[in-house]
Amino acid sequence: MKKRSLFERLSGSSDDFDSFEDEPRAVARVPVAATPVTREAEEPADGQLPVDVYQTPNEIIIRTFVAGVRADEVNLSISRDMVVIEGTRDEHEQIIDSDFFIRELFWGSFARTILLPEEIDVDASTATSKDGFLTITMPKLDKKRQTKLKVRAG
Repeated sequence: MKKRSLFERLSGSSDDFDSFEDEPRAVARVPVAATPVTREAEEPADGQLPVDVYQTPNEIIIRTFVAGVRADEVNLSISRDMVVIEGTRDEHEQIIDSDFFIRELFWGSFARTILLPEEIDVDASTATSKDGFLTITMPKLDKKRQTKLKVRAG
């Protein structure tokens, strides 16, 4: 009986190794013709927005670049455990793809959903944008804080 590899056990599929110590078996390589993909055939997808998320003793802070997007055009949705950042970066000039030598900037809609490691105070949260740099500051909920309630008769 053949010993199953870690990959087989995790994925339920087979690979070309009996174990990590074994040499790989020869595998026939079949050349695949590259098929050009045109932009018109692609579904427009949201761009992924890179973020920094960190904490201080009392806050969770999210920082990201939204250059080229006005502050009033950034949509923020905040709940106690999640933040959604959405917007659109519009290209001001129409340049055909064949005229580009390098094309690295992202144009179009972007979205990012961030699950927070702790619950935050939604009402006390703030967002500021300066020079294309968005900072969202969210105070952590103090779960240790207690309040005494008086019971009213009636």
